[in-house]
Amino acid sequence: MATQTTALEQAHSYAYKLRTARIGLWLFILSDSFVFAGLLVTRFYLLGGHRPELEQLVGVIVTSVLLISSFFMNRAEVQISRGNRKGFITSTAITMALGIAFLIGVVGVEWQIAPFGPADGAQGAVFYMMTGMHAFHVLTGVIFLGIILRNGLRGHYNPERHWAVEAAANYWHFVDVVWIFYYPALYLIGTL
Repeated sequence: MATQTTALEQAHSYAYKLRTARIGLWLFILSDSFVFAGLLVTRFYLLGGHRPELEQLVGVIVTSVLLISSFFMNRAEVQISRGNRKGFITSTAITMALGIAFLIGVVGVEWQIAPFGPADGAQGAVFYMMTGMHAFHVLTGVIFLGIILRNGLRGHYNPERHWAVEAAANYWHFVDVVWIFYYPALYLIGTL
């Protein structure tokens, strides 16, 4: 009877929940990576050695913004793990702002100035699907960051218990890594 109680207590412990949550997050990221990989394969299958005619400066700017946001997301996670609530809040807010700037750059600028639309053949379909799916993930990341920022302002995290911050950071870095593959595939590789 004592071992059953101990096993039940362990299953409800924070450490057990943290382990299973981490496994769940990594399984989600793995499954989501197949969607992004499928879109990347589609780009090369449909467009081959050609690339869409896109504004290079916009591509460089949005890529830089997203990479800088990853630095601040890492900083936010490190700050909360060290008990620096103010540093966590500041870095999370900066990450959110940079995520929104990325969305404005892609959806608000690049989509508007692209010389083709989503229905203009394979080029349009590939570009808008790849950037649209990525923008959707950035948007969900910004929402996730908003939730952890709100909870951080309420004092819900400490150095021992900050799983949500870790999860948000891992998700944000995953979305950034996806863009590291998408940026050259859309903006650099191939001829016009």
